[in-house]
Amino acid sequence: MTKTKNNQPEKPVFTDVLKKSAFNIFYVSPMILGVLGLSAVLLTYITPQQVKTVFTGNPVTDTLYGAVLGGIMMGNAMISYILGGELLKMGVSLYAVTAFLLAWVTTGYVQIPMEISFFGKRFTVIRNLLTLIFTLIVSVLIVYTYEKIK
Repeated sequence: MTKTKNNQPEKPVFTDVLKKSAFNIFYVSPMILGVLGLSAVLLTYITPQQVKTVFTGNPVTDTLYGAVLGGIMMGNAMISYILGGELLKMGVSLYAVTAFLLAWVTTGYVQIPMEISFFGKRFTVIRNLLTLIFTLIVSVLIVYTYEKIK
């Protein structure tokens, strides 16, 4: 971005913004299509009854299972909303879906070896434990608040 005479950044031109937006849509579309395809496959082979055997409606276990599964599956926040919506349609509790969404974007159990190599074992373990704990707390608080204002 260039600077004007008074050292202020130039305002972006509409065509520049449009090009960047188009690029972002182009960049994200394979991920969205992949998740939609994965959702379609999962919906074909995993029935709502099977999902309900894992997520029983118990707020404690649903929150814990949602956090663990979200941390294992981890991914982009925008994609998680699609999966979260599908889980809600299958009858999964809001506790599980909220914990899943939070863990999906904040925790990454599959990246632990890489994270250890960059940041060290102590930092990685502490970060993942704190993320899990706060995911559980925040998801319960979100659902509790939502139910109070609903």
